[in-house]
Amino acid sequence: MGMGVGIFGTGYAGLVTAVGLAEVGHTVTAIDKDPDIVARLSDGTPTIHEPGLQELLTANLEAGKLRFSTRAEDAMSASKIIFLCVGTPPRADGQADLSQVEEVSRTIGQQLDGYKLIVEKSTVPARTAYWIDTTIRRLAGPEHEFDVASNPEFLREGSAVRDFLRPDRIVIGADTDRARSLLLDLYEPNFDCPIVSTSVTTAELIKQTANSFLATKISFINMVSDLCEELGVDVATVARGIGLDPRIGSHFLNAGLGFGGSCLPKDLSALIRVAEGNGVDVGMLREVERINTARVDRLLAKLERALWVLRNKVIALFGVAFKPDTDDIRGAPSLGVVPRLHGAGACLRVYDPAATRKLERLYPPDDRLTYVDSAFEAVRDAHALVILTDWEEFRSLDLGRVGSLMRTPIVVDGRNLFEPAQMQAAGFEYYSLGRGEATFRTEPKRVHV
Repeated sequence: MGMGVGIFGTGYAGLVTAVGLAEVGHTVTAIDKDPDIVARLSDGTPTIHEPGLQELLTANLEAGKLRFSTRAEDAMSASKIIFLCVGTPPRADGQADLSQVEEVSRTIGQQLDGYKLIVEKSTVPARTAYWIDTTIRRLAGPEHEFDVASNPEFLREGSAVRDFLRPDRIVIGADTDRARSLLLDLYEPNFDCPIVSTSVTTAELIKQTANSFLATKISFINMVSDLCEELGVDVATVARGIGLDPRIGSHFLNAGLGFGGSCLPKDLSALIRVAEGNGVDVGMLREVERINTARVDRLLAKLERALWVLRNKVIALFGVAFKPDTDDIRGAPSLGVVPRLHGAGACLRVYDPAATRKLERLYPPDDRLTYVDSAFEAVRDAHALVILTDWEEFRSLDLGRVGSLMRTPIVVDGRNLFEPAQMQAAGFEYYSLGRGEATFRTEPKRVHV
């Protein structure tokens, strides 16, 4: 039987959670204080790029199982379970900014009108539930009953809808039987996967620990990638050789430009802060951060070695989003590459299938920075092509046409999309990460005068 569910925040996690819970039969009221966002979502227009989201948004709006509002009281009156899905961006010192979580907690405390289960869904550091509970209790008073629980999301951008509907596990953190029972009733009838039931603080820590481990795995293979270059061996073969060991696994062993997005960098940084605040040495995690930050430096060094002088060189950039199948640019390599190449005097042509407009708002076009609508438009007369995101569209391009359009067929591949032998056969001078110095120079075009 479906429940009434309220959701505060309609960003990445909030919108996918709202649509997903409606899809499995619950009645969902999602709150956002931005009236433009509410209007767009109410009209069935997604505010994020995520495969499968459009169809489920439209279907559940039409079925009356999903509505959007700017009024907090609409969710409070219609729901017994309230999910907090507001943003928790990193501050300059690396800690999570919890001001939006506090704001919603205060709103809930002021409007509490009977028992509610308040559930953290946002990515938050351990012990955040304590402060949510304290904030609500100070405002609501002792006469109102409520619980605070944790139910972290493990959604991968680009496959978030599928991950929500077919999760590999669900983690429920609750400190009372009533809270635990409500969350089990919400999930058990609709999801056939292991459910980890634990304390609130443990659930918070599981989320941060999972993402920090994945970040560590990525930085580890990128460290190995640098060694592979020095030894003249292929990191992809090394990764396959170790990934077949079930204790290691092949996921997150793709050498390249490192991790980005809304979760891994933030959770890693927040875990470091929590650990250091409790006297735990996390020097290993500091090194994970350092390795990740250095990936863009290594890529740009390869580009400069290939072109010698960057000023006035036309450079095509493939990829703005931090990963394929999303328009999220948080933590994306493009945020480091574009301003540095632009500052060096290069002429940039930028293309991404989904995320171009978001970068354009940060770095408006000018006489040396152009945003284009196709891959082939980007590479026309370019001195080099730099690949920053591994969209399938880029992998399936006609390489012959790409090379014929470029002024010099130089490719610096930050995602190791192509095989060196394949690029050699296509006539490219090709630089990748962790596969030795496999550059292939073609004869320069002869100009008759």
